[in-house]
Amino acid sequence: MQEITGVIPSLTTPYREFGKHIGEVVAIKGAIHNIRLMSDIAFILVRTAREVVQCVYSEEFSDYRLGGDVVEQAAAKVTGKVVKSETRDGSERYELQIHDIEILSTPAAVPPVVISKKQVVCDLSVNLDNRPVTLRNPKERAVFKLQEGIQRGFREYLQSQNFTEIHTPKINFAGAEGGTNVFKLDYFGKTVFLAQSPQLYKQALVPVFERVFEIGPVFRAEHHDTSRHLNEYISMDFEMGYIDSFTDIMNMETGALKYIMNLLKTEYAPEVELLKAEIPEITSIPCIKFKEAKELCVKKLKNITDMKDFEPEEEAFLGKWAKQQFGSDFLFVTHYLSKKRPFYTMDDPDDPEVTLSFDLIFRGIEITSGGQRIHDYNMQVEKMKRLGMNPEEFETYLMLHKYGAPPHGGLGLGLERLTMHLLGFKNVRYATMFPRDINRVTP
Repeated sequence: MQEITGVIPSLTTPYREFGKHIGEVVAIKGAIHNIRLMSDIAFILVRTAREVVQCVYSEEFSDYRLGGDVVEQAAAKVTGKVVKSETRDGSERYELQIHDIEILSTPAAVPPVVISKKQVVCDLSVNLDNRPVTLRNPKERAVFKLQEGIQRGFREYLQSQNFTEIHTPKINFAGAEGGTNVFKLDYFGKTVFLAQSPQLYKQALVPVFERVFEIGPVFRAEHHDTSRHLNEYISMDFEMGYIDSFTDIMNMETGALKYIMNLLKTEYAPEVELLKAEIPEITSIPCIKFKEAKELCVKKLKNITDMKDFEPEEEAFLGKWAKQQFGSDFLFVTHYLSKKRPFYTMDDPDDPEVTLSFDLIFRGIEITSGGQRIHDYNMQVEKMKRLGMNPEEFETYLMLHKYGAPPHGGLGLGLERLTMHLLGFKNVRYATMFPRDINRVTP
């Protein structure tokens, strides 16, 4: 009788371990990425999980004979001897002298987009239409390996700070942010909404766990067709209790960003190098109040019409200003107007026209919104009524306040926007695995 032990025997050798096996025969599995045939030699590049391995075929050191089944995108097991290869820059590289190729599967058609070059060269729409194929390109793939590192860093840092990871519903009784930008669903005859954020639930869990975080999708029914907007994106959220001030939240995010950037530079160095990513150095992040930042924008930019929020060109200006003045790629803008913040945001006791809230601007684009929340029941009900909301419709949310809540606050950080500006992309869709916007729901 066969027994399943949970142990998968390793029959292949990862490229990162080739240095331990010079002169030995090893096996790798992957897709045939590219084939270059010469007169008496052939270079076959094999795309493995993280690297592209150069394999060399010659009748001089192999009894195997190349067949017509060795084609690009075929899945294969390649056996060969590990040897050092020479590089122009003198770096240490390895290759396989092929002894045998076992074809595991063959493609039924030639890919519609060339993916064996250094980068995919086509229109964005063509790239996205063929996403299951274009993502196989090493450079395209590296974007999302790096994105994995961002999420991993966020998770590891917060867990080190005694946060508990949670998963909240994405089908909700009401929109957390209010307004009209919510997707409505028919839920067995009831009207419900796709989650704009995990806000109401992560607040409810502060008295339970004190510190919580979530990495998950959120949905915004915004009719924006711009290079920075998506209708579904990944939000990295946290909420923390027993804060002394909303600066505690900014300090926590600064610590998380420091950890993330260091992790990318160390454990994701191959992707950083391949993508030529400029990973910022973070020692501290400067802060400026919204009113002061707005005055700076009015002095330097023309045709400023919205005095309650920032236009994209204002964020871009503030990003450059922070870099020039402080050498920082990041800038916290605090004390946004109460009229522009959600109903759960705490107003400043010293100036009720503004809130104890902030945005984080990274290289000229907002990537985070956060702040202190109202924890007092009467204060929250009063603000709801002032905004024309019916507190009875939020009865379960208000349990948080009615039965006691500590001073708390938190934030939401957009994963795709952070990735976009970290890599210098002009469109957030390049930093989204399978984008969902007002025009696209496939593939």
